[in-house]
Amino acid sequence: MSSRAFTLLIGTIVAWIFAFNSGRELAFNLAYLLTGVLGLSYIWSWFSTRFVQINRYTRARRSQVGEFFEETLEVRNLGRLPKLWLELRDYSTVPFHDVSQVINGLPGRGTQRWQIRTLCQRRGYYRLGPLSLHSGDPLGLFSVTQVLDYTGGLVVYPAVYDLASFRPPVADLAGGEALSRRAQYLTTNVSGIREYAPGDSFNRIHWLSSARTGRLMTKEFELDPSADVWIFLDLFAGAESMLPWQPTRPEMTIFALAGRRKRQEAPSLPPSTTEYAVTAAASIARYFLLRNRAVGMVWHGESRQLLQTDRGERQIRKTLEALAVVEAVGRVPFAELLATDGVRLNRNTTILAISADPNPTWARSLREMRRRGVNSIAVVLDGTTFGRHARYDELFHELSLSDTPTYKIQQGDAIDQALSNPARTPDWSPRRR
Repeated sequence: MSSRAFTLLIGTIVAWIFAFNSGRELAFNLAYLLTGVLGLSYIWSWFSTRFVQINRYTRARRSQVGEFFEETLEVRNLGRLPKLWLELRDYSTVPFHDVSQVINGLPGRGTQRWQIRTLCQRRGYYRLGPLSLHSGDPLGLFSVTQVLDYTGGLVVYPAVYDLASFRPPVADLAGGEALSRRAQYLTTNVSGIREYAPGDSFNRIHWLSSARTGRLMTKEFELDPSADVWIFLDLFAGAESMLPWQPTRPEMTIFALAGRRKRQEAPSLPPSTTEYAVTAAASIARYFLLRNRAVGMVWHGESRQLLQTDRGERQIRKTLEALAVVEAVGRVPFAELLATDGVRLNRNTTILAISADPNPTWARSLREMRRRGVNSIAVVLDGTTFGRHARYDELFHELSLSDTPTYKIQQGDAIDQALSNPARTPDWSPRRR
């Protein structure tokens, strides 16, 4: 009850007391009028949020940094009486996803809908909802609120850049003997031929054998160990550096369904070594997966996490979902992570180490694994461009001694360009063991 309604209630009580004590008709009429106004206002406000249906539709619960998240809100009046005004408030955690709206004069059996397009500027998991519906009477004496507790979720994937080239070339990655396991997909290792079976793709047909035998023959493939690429992502809290940054409000996020849509350029990455490292990891993983390489990932945030090696679009989605929510809160230094998890890797794998830690210890860990035949590539985030006071000379010197291809990324660099030009290019000719 508002202060105005409370004042009117006191006035109504006083009017009835005065009417009974004086017995005058005018006093009774005034008491009847105030009582009627108070009662009708209360009934009006009670019905104002009744028979109202709210629907929210999302095209997808997955989006990506630089893309628009679209959502449609619909308010339907299921009753026959019009709604004077309705206010819808949204408590989503998506930055600048302003769903709140005031609806005036919603007719009986009427519907009003609007669409919201919000530019996703930062990866993470965000909550959609809850909603609250507010209304009241025309005199503003009473206000009614209904809360819709239903909530959903939105996952914003990190930005992914198309890498035109990533050296060393895929053909120069560490190789080995083919594993004696049949592969359901095409690899570089043909193990034999067999007779065509229904469902075999035509690009697996061995035409020379088919012509010689007079029957369709298809090729069988074995797994290639050179496809195994492991991405080690440094999420040690002590290695993170960042500059102050706030997402900017897009010029236009809400418009009517019949309105004109406005496109907006994708935002730049937040000036944080973690955001740049996650974007680099996502881009590199996608680069190898699109080339039919098996990619796995290891990181240590709140706890140790491992994504087993796999191929294809499913692995891309799993990698992006994992990278969408990681944060640099780990307590395990990167050198320790490489030492503990790198032991189980064999000589037919390649490590991609991504870190902003200037401590050269993790470079020595890569050198020790290289002595065991495990090839490695280093992606170093230059923390000095992110506000960190440190020197990376010793780290680059250790990487140079171990003959490790190194990529250097600075704040403001385009990830695709930085990963196309290594800081140094050693001799990456295939080694025969």
